[in-house]
This record gives sequence, structure tokens and C-alpha cells, in this order.
Amino acid sequence: MERGRRYLLRIINAVMDEELFFAIANHTLTVVAKDGLYLKHFKTRYLMITPGQSMDVLLHANQQPDRYFLAARAYSSAFGAGFDNTTTTAILQYKGVPLTEESNQTPPVLPYLPPYNHTEATTRFTSQFRSLISDNRPVNVPVKIDTRLLYAISVNLLNCSDDKPCSGPFGKRFSSSVNNISFVNPSIDILIAYYLRIGGVFEADFPRNPPTEFNYTGENLPFTTRFGTKVVVLDYNSSVELVLQGTNVLASDNHPIHLHGYSFFVVGSGFGNFDRSKDPLRYNLVDPPEETTVGVPRNGWTAVRFVANNPGVWLLHCHIERHATWGMNTVFIVKDGPTKSSRMLKPPSDLPSC
Repeated sequence: MERGRRYLLRIINAVMDEELFFAIANHTLTVVAKDGLYLKHFKTRYLMITPGQSMDVLLHANQQPDRYFLAARAYSSAFGAGFDNTTTTAILQYKGVPLTEESNQTPPVLPYLPPYNHTEATTRFTSQFRSLISDNRPVNVPVKIDTRLLYAISVNLLNCSDDKPCSGPFGKRFSSSVNNISFVNPSIDILIAYYLRIGGVFEADFPRNPPTEFNYTGENLPFTTRFGTKVVVLDYNSSVELVLQGTNVLASDNHPIHLHGYSFFVVGSGFGNFDRSKDPLRYNLVDPPEETTVGVPRNGWTAVRFVANNPGVWLLHCHIERHATWGMNTVFIVKDGPTKSSRMLKPPSDLPSC
């Protein structure tokens, strides 16, 4: 790097199963965008970035010419869950700093990174996200809501069979769920089944609220869930509010939830159980951040809003790979609109089968 210049870094977390703290020694980062969408600029000493997220940051090379470590390590908030406790590094080197045998014997200084389970540091970072608003780029947050959804996301345990225990905790195996449904991938993809009206592939009765209300963040919660390939069908151009409620079933965690085909406004977030009467009063409907992957805090909730104006079949899933493979997924089907441009395109003739 050349001292005095500013550099734009696009940082992507491509790790399958770890959320990460990231920092550069002795340098302040200016966050300008997330998931390819502009944010109001803010300065920070570290990032917390989940799998599937990207962040654009400005780096001002204003330190003494030297070598500095870039470093990242896991943020892991689930009590008792295993994680990679290593620190990955790279070296940022200023122009004109010679590489000598002596300099190689003296490693650069490491940056400060929060402790691996520091939820407060994560919350302090993400609470700074605000959309960048201008006359040319207004923020059109849905105010009148047509469809309200509450999805409880959980890590579960299941019996392997009635007569044969597993090698997992308590003789069971891991699973995960949304509203007590562990998603099963069908043998025919849902998009083709929906477009060609093939029956028996999915059911359009995914619960829009948890089937049973309970103290989602309490202690000693049941592990039960059931399998299914179920979807929610949304009318074209309907305004949707989706509250993602974390639970303490088996173990609470920070879940990065990604919705295909859409960006959404993150209008609220908090800890504990979502309160339908009180929490919406604290929503940010002025400049909420627009994102495509959002972290649902450990033992907490996140509320997002979007307009269902992209017809098709869209997966909602946790971006921690093991949670997705265990079943923390569901699907939205958005109906066609009234015009040619608001209807699904015909599949190409060479579309490969899944």
C-alpha cells in the first residue's frame, strides 16, 4: 500500500460454518456498504461478518510505513458448540518497506479482535447499520403490511429409530428447523414442480407462526421437530413482515439468515422473545439497513420487511452450512403479477434437471 492513499476493500465471508471478527492492526475501517447495498458511513476497529455476507470498507493508509497483520477469527455464541479456534492472518505491507531477513524475524503486530463469544461486540457493530438516503435513492420501507409471519428457528435433536440409538448427544442426531419443520429436499425441484403443476412434491401449508407458542428463549426446552417439504405462498406485490425468532432449543446461536431473490429492510432487532405489542413501536422505518443476509442474535429476534414483487420460488435458509443441511430452510412461492414483466419466465429448453 502507498501511504496517504485510500483503498476500497470488498470483504466476503466464504467460510461454511463460522461467523468471523475481522480487523487490521492499527487501522480504522470505514464501512460504506453491506451485501452490495450502500450504508451510512461509519468507522470501526473491527467487523463481524457472517457466512454469505459481504462488506465494502474504506481503508486509509495513514500509518507509519511498516507491515501490519490482517486477522480474522470465529465469533461463536452457541454454548458448548465446537468451532475452529484458530486465527487466520495476512500481511498488509506499505510501499517502500524492504523485505529483509531481519524483518522476517520480527512478525507484525496483531490487531485487537473481540473474544470469540462476545455477543456485545457483535451487537455494537451491527447496530450501526443505517441505509444511505439521498434524493436520488429514497428508502421505501413497507409501512402497510399485508402478511405477517413469525418464524422460530431452532437446532434440534431427533431419534435415529425406535430401536437403534445414534452416536450423537443423548443417543440422538442433530437436526434443525423453522417453525418445528425440518425441511426435506424433494427429488423434483420445487421451481419446476410449481411451474409445471406437478403434484405431490411440496405442500403449501407451512405454518405462518410457530404451531405452539412457548418461551422461545427459556431453559430446558423440548427437542421435537418433524420433517416436511412445505412452503408459504405470497400474493404478488404484497408487503411482508417476517420476524425471525431465535430459540434456546438445544443451544441458542447467532443465525445468519439469507433470502434468495430479494433484499429486505431490517426494521428491528432485540434480545428475548419478540413482543408483538411493544417491539414494533421501536422499529426503524426511516433509514433501516437493506440487506440480503441478516444475523438473528443469540436468544433474540430480528424483524425484516420486503415487497413480494419478484415472482418465483425462493429459498430462505441459515447460512451456517451444517444448520442448512440439518433442515433450517423453508421456501416462499411468490405468485405471478398481472403483467408480462411481472410473471415468471418460461424455463429455457436446455435447463438441466436437479
